[in-house]
Amino acid sequence: MAIWLTACGAIIVIAYLLGSFPTGYIAVKQLKGIDIREVGSGSTGATNVLRTLGKGPGAFVLVLDALKGVLAIALVYWLFNFNPIQNYIPPTVDAQVWQPWLVTIAGLAAILGHSKSIFLGFTGGKSVAISLGILLAMSWQIGLATAGVFAIVVAISRIVSLSSIAGAIAVPIFMVIWHQPLPYILFGIAGGLYVILRHRTNIERLLAGTEPKIGQNVATPEQTT
Repeated sequence: MAIWLTACGAIIVIAYLLGSFPTGYIAVKQLKGIDIREVGSGSTGATNVLRTLGKGPGAFVLVLDALKGVLAIALVYWLFNFNPIQNYIPPTVDAQVWQPWLVTIAGLAAILGHSKSIFLGFTGGKSVAISLGILLAMSWQIGLATAGVFAIVVAISRIVSLSSIAGAIAVPIFMVIWHQPLPYILFGIAGGLYVILRHRTNIERLLAGTEPKIGQNVATPEQTT
């Protein structure tokens, strides 16, 4: 039992570290020589990279951040199919029940890592792209449906934050519609709420009518405080 619990704990820690890998920070630092946390919204996510470096680097960071989420969940699937580990799974553990819970915890750990990176003094992005990767790995239908909501809202509003919030609200609804396991539904609720909380300053600007649209400049953190 101890070995099995240790393996599960290691997966959760690795998921957090994967989420913590500062893709946007490194990209901007290497290409422009600046700290992205001091530019635009102060986020290290793909949207701020887009505003700082343009579409190419923004899309690159978006894909890599999503892949971090995919990999975090793939590690859980690998653990449950890794033959040497099978001998250490206690007979009382039902893999069909255990796996969704570990997927959920690893997913939340990766989201936390992305927004509170250990490599950046517990700063980071708003966990949208990595959440999309996690959803695609959990259920590609829900991942694509969430991406569809994001795309529709951004096409209409041209506001990324509003689209991210709409996607976060849609996730638990899609989880229920597609009859996902209870842990996944709880992930949709907890992850969605966390993403929305990470956008609280954006929500304030949305209510004030000052949230920038795609193509508009964003004030620096000093200008918004």
